[in-house]
Amino acid sequence: MNCIELAFGPIPSRRLGRSLGVNNIPPKSCSYSCIYCQLGKTNNMIIDRQEFYKPEQIFAQVEKRINNAILKGEKIDYITFVPDGEPTLDINLGKEISLLKGFGFPIAVITNASLLWNEEIREELLTANFISLKIDAINSSLWRYINRPHKDLKLDRILDGIKEFTKNFKGIIVSETMLINDINYENELEEIANFLKDLTRLDKAYIAIPIRPPAEKWVRPAKEDILNKAFQIFSEKLGSNKVEFLIEYEKNNFAFTGNIKEDLLSITNVHPMREEAIATLLKKANASWQVVEDLLSSGELVKIKYEGNIYYMRKFLTSSHPKGQRFPLGGS
Repeated sequence: MNCIELAFGPIPSRRLGRSLGVNNIPPKSCSYSCIYCQLGKTNNMIIDRQEFYKPEQIFAQVEKRINNAILKGEKIDYITFVPDGEPTLDINLGKEISLLKGFGFPIAVITNASLLWNEEIREELLTANFISLKIDAINSSLWRYINRPHKDLKLDRILDGIKEFTKNFKGIIVSETMLINDINYENELEEIANFLKDLTRLDKAYIAIPIRPPAEKWVRPAKEDILNKAFQIFSEKLGSNKVEFLIEYEKNNFAFTGNIKEDLLSITNVHPMREEAIATLLKKANASWQVVEDLLSSGELVKIKYEGNIYYMRKFLTSSHPKGQRFPLGGS
């Protein structure tokens, strides 16, 4: 039996250039079950930290990916914790950041910020170079509707934790606010902007829309008028140089690191790929579309249509394993 992939890419990132991903959380262990999540609904809703994998396992797989990328001439700008769930649930996160820093690449963590009330987690994240924080709502009712948090989470504690973290973090810090159609954002956009303005530090406030198949099929990107309104309000409060849309597809420049099946499965494990992106990667690997057909036939990939585009993503396999791990048919 092959081991689960704990590293993937490098892949194109709209924020980070070329990102080598770290998948330190098994699917789908999270403190949220956001209606727009590209990985589907959360089936293991937790807020207590635990060990999912040994730091040495993650280190070894990242090292292998880096070596393969170097051999293929693939650029790496960041090593990024962007897993199948919330990365700060990993009790070994601090140690893993320290270990991976030894490779000489800056470390990024993409977090929903829901656990930043925890002082230990704030301390661990201080050692990273880039932090992205999710702030979709300031109103508690809207927060519960969009992010569907663990029942024991309190929004005011989370927001206080974010404020505290930004006082001490020395790296690049950005926020991300996902906007969805048919949601009443009256007064909410200004409240979010005011909160962001009051943070001690913020390098960029991203305004995002869902661009991949969401957990709830009815979810659609916010319309242009809402996006424009958000941009104007955020710019007025923060300055236009600190506000940016995150609404475009990140292009098709995915890395081939030597094993096309392994690359496809590890990338689609956490990052649904458009049909044209897969075609580009197959061409880079000198492989045929039959690779995709075989993965579809074996049930390892699934095909989804969203907003007029065809996506392929890794099929999540459930098991009775106490940590909720999936056991892929192929992997590293």
